[in-house]
Amino acid sequence: MIAEEAVARYGFSPDTTVELLNVSENETYLVRDADLTAVLRVHRLGYHPPGAIPSELAWLDALRTEAGVRTPRVVAATNGSRVVTVADPAGGPPRDCVLFEFLPGREPREDNLVADFEPLGALTARMHQHARTWQRPPGFVRFHWDADAAFGTPAGPGRWGAWRAAPGIGPAEEAVLARLEATLRDRLRRFGSGPDRYGLIHADLRLANLLVAEGTGVSVIDFDDCGFGWYLYDLGAALSFVEHLPEVPEVIDAWTRGYRSVAPLSAADEAELWTFVLLRRLLLVAWIGSHASVDIAVELGATYSRGSCELAEKYLSTHS
Repeated sequence: MIAEEAVARYGFSPDTTVELLNVSENETYLVRDADLTAVLRVHRLGYHPPGAIPSELAWLDALRTEAGVRTPRVVAATNGSRVVTVADPAGGPPRDCVLFEFLPGREPREDNLVADFEPLGALTARMHQHARTWQRPPGFVRFHWDADAAFGTPAGPGRWGAWRAAPGIGPAEEAVLARLEATLRDRLRRFGSGPDRYGLIHADLRLANLLVAEGTGVSVIDFDDCGFGWYLYDLGAALSFVEHLPEVPEVIDAWTRGYRSVAPLSAADEAELWTFVLLRRLLLVAWIGSHASVDIAVELGATYSRGSCELAEKYLSTHS
């Protein structure tokens, strides 16, 4: 299989084991031998333009060395390559692969979000401060998470598909979510995309991409979706799949306290926090619709669409 072909490029011992961890956008594998435990990412096809994966790795390195953000180190192949392109033994197109060090820890627990989100807010602010001042290397390329990428244009759907194609979207649900999309587009336009509000972000700081370990704080993994977007979108992403919990207002307050302990957050920014929670939520509705074979999409299905309508109605009652 592709993963085993990739692992062969790293000089591991014959006793090395390769175990599938997850299939979502990419395939990830746990690689173990006597001297090293690592995580192999086999990239999906057609998601990134040339140069995007090395650009991701450059920011991941810079955050660790310049901003003190704990991120996984990239393990180079025996020929020094950080991105390994492997032929598909089954005859499909070649796949790009990256090997990362394995970082210990657990993802934040849903029953402890208030406590975990204050340090997460501070960590996010440090990442944003770094992004605002970092001199990106020549050839740096990452995509944008703007409104057109989220919702699409007349020429085609957004990056994760069309929310209208999600399970459970009938005429009533479509009417509510269409009002939500229109309001989000308008508020984002008015909010603007100046350099103080829009820049390089992780874009997927959900709980599964955070590792809490005793003595080392929070580690950030999986920068595969990093790109240019509104800084506050990182809060919306952090609340992925838990936006409905009754304690979320308290969680957002904790995140805001943590953020302000490192960097300013204006009243105008704070007024749009729920805009970015709902922006991410609608993106996830589209994602579920375009990833019908992924376990979490199957699990959430139409229930997530209906819950999104409830959140949208609540948001629209106070935001216009």
